[in-house]
Amino acid sequence: MPERILVVDDEEAIREIVCAILAAAGYSWKQASSGFEALALLNSGEQFELMLSDLMMADLDGIGLLERTKERFPDMPVVMVTAVHDISVALAAIRNGAYDYLLKPFEREQLLNAVGRALENRRLKVENRNYQADLEALVRARTGELRTAIADLERSYDNTLQALGDALDLKDSETGYHTRRVTAFTIAIARAMGVPREQVLVIARGAFLHDIGKMAIPENILHKPGKLNEEEMAVMREHCYHGYQMLKKIPFLADACEIVYSHQEHFDGKGYPRGLKGAEIPLGARIFAVADTLDAIISDRPYRRARPLAAARKEIQEWSGRQFDPEVVEVFQGMPDEIFEDLRGEINAQNYPFSYTATAKSS
Repeated sequence: MPERILVVDDEEAIREIVCAILAAAGYSWKQASSGFEALALLNSGEQFELMLSDLMMADLDGIGLLERTKERFPDMPVVMVTAVHDISVALAAIRNGAYDYLLKPFEREQLLNAVGRALENRRLKVENRNYQADLEALVRARTGELRTAIADLERSYDNTLQALGDALDLKDSETGYHTRRVTAFTIAIARAMGVPREQVLVIARGAFLHDIGKMAIPENILHKPGKLNEEEMAVMREHCYHGYQMLKKIPFLADACEIVYSHQEHFDGKGYPRGLKGAEIPLGARIFAVADTLDAIISDRPYRRARPLAAARKEIQEWSGRQFDPEVVEVFQGMPDEIFEDLRGEINAQNYPFSYTATAKSS
């Protein structure tokens, strides 16, 4: 289909000459004898690939026509036609958005060259915009595919990690569902503190895998019935570092492994293995410390019976500022007993289908 050109000039003879040249070159054209007539044609919905407009016209001149069309029809280039004495005005028109200008009188080749350049410029702009739109759509599609692939990979990792966490509970049968309970408690406290959802999931992973390093501890130490001596205790304390070394090789666990590394640190700097203090300890590890102690106190152990939740609250409060972060303790103390009692009851129930990812992601 031939490209359509709107020819605007208040001199009929010039319009006829220009249109004849355009027709001979294979272009489709339409005439307008004034700026207002040209606007009426454009506003009627007719499509033009180019406008050739005289600069000096009565009522609405070429500059006024350009100003009224450049924002509404950005893909339509405008070539201004002017007499030699109007050259400074023509240059000003270009600065205001005109593509080019022609000086009267002009030769046939000059007209066709200007028209050809303007139409080629329009074609390239339209192609570039379409290419960008196609590229953006492709990027959106590929980004969606990538997110799905990453989610699938993380789901696969999480399933594997959950199996490892459950294996730890089976290995240390004395603590029952400790890993599940302490993870659920950690998630509950993190939410109460207003931790963002994605960070809660990271904290959940760290809490669930906190004792993963115990797999590297010799059985005779891990399951020794009596009290550990100093040498054995030193070996046992290495489980934080071993867990960190196991998990740091997995990119999506980069933040979670820091919680594993730091879960035995104390707020006052007297914990292990690095003696971190205050905010040096990752927030997830500071939250976990409270949750871990809570579970230890309210759960049965071979050497003692479970104590009430009130006793756990009292002991945690007494160690606030020393073992525990006071801010975490304050939030914990403000949470109803029912939250922890319900979580403990559900997890301890036989065949409870616990998933730390589902628990962390649920609202």
